[in-house]
Amino acid sequence: MEIPLIDFNELDGENRSKTMALLHHACEQWGCFMIENHPVDKKVKDFVNSHYEENLKAGFYSSDIPKCLESGQISDVDWECAFFIWHRPNSNIQDFPNLSDDLRKVMDEYIDQMIQLAEKISELMCENLGLQKDHIKNAFSGKKGPSVGTKVAKYPKCPEPDKVRGLREHTDAGGIILLLQDDQVPGLEFLKDGKYVPIPPSKNNAIFVNTGDQIEVISNGRYKSVWHRVMADKDGSRLSVATFYNPAGDAVISPAPRLLYPEGYSFGEYLKHYSGTKFLEKEPRFEAMKKTSNEQINGSLTA
Repeated sequence: MEIPLIDFNELDGENRSKTMALLHHACEQWGCFMIENHPVDKKVKDFVNSHYEENLKAGFYSSDIPKCLESGQISDVDWECAFFIWHRPNSNIQDFPNLSDDLRKVMDEYIDQMIQLAEKISELMCENLGLQKDHIKNAFSGKKGPSVGTKVAKYPKCPEPDKVRGLREHTDAGGIILLLQDDQVPGLEFLKDGKYVPIPPSKNNAIFVNTGDQIEVISNGRYKSVWHRVMADKDGSRLSVATFYNPAGDAVISPAPRLLYPEGYSFGEYLKHYSGTKFLEKEPRFEAMKKTSNEQINGSLTA
């Protein structure tokens, strides 16, 4: 089973419809996909790897995590070395004084590119769902716009990878997650049809994308947030730079009205619409029933 691969170059050509259909399938059936030929620069990976080697590696192996592995107390332990940077609406990058000026600069440029990419993906999702192109962005926006942050992680070499996860099984709470991962070391796995499927290391600067819980809610269950995990590795140290394009804390989330089924109507009313549209698409009938239901509700409120 190969994860769907979305070629961004095809979105402007004669294969656009085919590419959009593949994206729709990936969101409905997988909850994740890979994208290639995007405009994001991958040089941030080199700076993150250097930062880990120079500032974090020694501290990780002397931390409580290896001690927990030795003692067998690992039920709530993840074999990872990570920190989280907020970018929008406010940045906390100044809270990490040991980040080099070069890494800060590269990270700022990288995040600008990632936000543009996330919003492009959100527009494509909206198009496939029949929503206004800014629906997800607007739904995610609080008073100051969507929330954006990056989890910078390394999954160090593990002496006993069969005893501990790099990161335990979970779904992501937020919206659209864009992952720039390791070129060589595997470990990421996603649940598909009851089995965990290994996601290969990223080649040719491909970015891995998965949808979080709030996309599932907004799409009324059409697009799924999917369980995933990271396996520890004995031979390699895996890089993960995951950017989260999330709702703001004060954003109010609900299913898009366009994607809800009608409710509170009589079957007789439905048959009136059905008799003249039996051989046409059913969606306009559903929309008509929504309108009828809303008019009845509004009428009862004003009576």
